[in-house]
Amino acid sequence: MSLSDALALGPAVWDALLASTEAPSPFMSWAWHRAWADAAPASDVAASDALVLSGAGGAVQAILPVLLRRIRFHRAPVTALTWAMGDVGCPDHLDLLATPGADLEAFAPALLDMPWQILSLSNLAPDAANAQRLCASIARDGYTLRRQVLWGCPYLELSDDWDRYLGTLTPTRRQTLRRKERHLQQHHAVTIRDYDGDDVEEGLRRLVMLHERRWAGDGGEQGGAFQDPGVKRLHGRFAAELAARRQLWLTSIEVDGEPAAAWYGFTCRDTVYFYQSGRDPRWDRESVGQVVMGAMIRRAIERGYRRFDFLRGDDAYKRHWTEARRSTEEITIFRPGWRGRWLRALDVAADLRARLHG
Repeated sequence: MSLSDALALGPAVWDALLASTEAPSPFMSWAWHRAWADAAPASDVAASDALVLSGAGGAVQAILPVLLRRIRFHRAPVTALTWAMGDVGCPDHLDLLATPGADLEAFAPALLDMPWQILSLSNLAPDAANAQRLCASIARDGYTLRRQVLWGCPYLELSDDWDRYLGTLTPTRRQTLRRKERHLQQHHAVTIRDYDGDDVEEGLRRLVMLHERRWAGDGGEQGGAFQDPGVKRLHGRFAAELAARRQLWLTSIEVDGEPAAAWYGFTCRDTVYFYQSGRDPRWDRESVGQVVMGAMIRRAIERGYRRFDFLRGDDAYKRHWTEARRSTEEITIFRPGWRGRWLRALDVAADLRARLHG
């Protein structure tokens, strides 16, 4: 069916699948796909399909949203079958939404009938068992399968006590964090504000403003992660949906009455995901970004969450908080025949060049 029809099944159907999937992610949810469909070009939404597997009594057992798109694969133009949402908004830890035991091999004939030259499922969780099972069933029919590591994603396994977590940091790091928090509170009027309900739009405006200031202050191009208007629309829709579900963490810090830092994340099951932040470089000496990150980790601990996920990117500031990481993966499938062999040869050559220059 079309992706629009699959979304019309409603959040309850999608959420039930998400709850039963072994490797859930907020980026696999109805809320994220609904937000993407509302923000994406109408032509992309109209061209998107969803493979839907139903069991006895019509209960939905699996949903796979896909889109045929023209891309450049190692500079060669190809028709690729990908996630419908692609990489817009940088989704991580993906997998195929499915109940345990769903007959995912039933998707294979429909996928093979589509006119793609490569099938690419990107940004997969390392334990994306459903996607791995589906792709393995396709590979058994003579198709070549390649798995590749993509992004490192730092994370914290949370303890049940903030001071116990601080004890896992180096003495220098622990003392610095406590000193920065104490100095900010003793020498400035500090206000922490959470945005929810009718305030979400205002909170996002503040986040984008501070993110752009930080980006410009660090010498980057103006705009940063929210430069694309479509990405702004996506997060406006997504954040509003999460707020209604009480899964949104959108917070700002005011120092002496001025907006100094903002933090944007969300929850899924037992995990808090850090998505994006912003800060005013004028407050860098007070380390407001560090202070707000510490406040969010402490909040996650106090509310009983078990994991704090920094999502993609091995940025230096993330390593201040944790050394643990996992990596997302990409599975690419090549069709049999000369065209598939040629594309696979391009892929092997590109991998070899990367190793030689790495």
